[in-house]
Amino acid sequence: MVGKLLVRGMLTGVVAGLLTFSFAKLVGEPQVDQAISFEAKADAAKGEAPEPEIVSRPIQAGLGLLTGVMTFSAAMGGLFALTFAYAYGRVGKLGARSLSAWLALAAFITLVIVPNIKYPANPPSVGDPDTIGLRTGLFFLMIAISIATMVFSLKVRKHLTASLGLWNASILAGLVFVVIIGAVQLGLPVINEVPAAFPAVLLWKFRVAAIGMQVILWTTTGLLFGALAERCQRAASTGRIGGGKSAYL
Repeated sequence: MVGKLLVRGMLTGVVAGLLTFSFAKLVGEPQVDQAISFEAKADAAKGEAPEPEIVSRPIQAGLGLLTGVMTFSAAMGGLFALTFAYAYGRVGKLGARSLSAWLALAAFITLVIVPNIKYPANPPSVGDPDTIGLRTGLFFLMIAISIATMVFSLKVRKHLTASLGLWNASILAGLVFVVIIGAVQLGLPVINEVPAAFPAVLLWKFRVAAIGMQVILWTTTGLLFGALAERCQRAASTGRIGGGKSAYL
C-alpha cells in the first residue's frame, strides 16, 4: 500500500509541477528577464563584456524551467506520500484529507517560509558569485534547523496535551517553534548583496513570484493528495488494508 501511495504522491507532484510551471512562466519569468536586462546594462556601464551564455535564455525559460520544476515537484510529492504514510494513525484521529492539508501547511512553513524569511530568493544580478557556496549552505542549514525544530515542537505538543489539553499544548508548541527559530535566525549571519541601484519593485515582485510558486505547489499537493489518499482510507475501512498503528504501514 505504501507503494500505491508513493505513486499517487508522485502523480500529485506532476500535477502540482505543471501548475507551478505555468505560474512561473507567466509571472516569474518576466521578472527574471528584467533582472537580466538590469545586469546587462550595469555591465555595459562599467565597460565589461557580457558573460558568455552557456544555455540560451529560451531554453532556460522553457525546457530548463519545466524540467527543474517537474523533477522537484515529483520528488517532493513522493517524499510527501512517504511522510503521510508514516504519520497516518500516529498523529491523532485526522482523516486523510485533513492530515494531508496539515502536512502540506507544515512543509510550506518549514521548507519555504522559515528559510526565506532569513535568506529570501534573489533574481539574477543580485548576489556575489564568490559567496554562492556560503549562501547556499546557510539556506539549507536553515531548512534543516527548521525541520528539526518543527519535529521538536510537535513532540512538545504531544507531551503537554495530557496535562494542558490539545489547544493550550498546541499554542505552547507553536511558541516554542517561533522562539527557537527566531533565536537561530538572529544568530545566523546576515547576507545583503542587493545592489543599491537595483529596482526595489522588481526585487519585491520576484520574491513574491518565488513564494507564489511554492504556495501553488504545496496547496495542490495537500489538497489533491488528500483526495487520492482518502480512497486508500476507504479501502482500509472495508478490510483490504491491514490495521496497526498506521493503516498504510
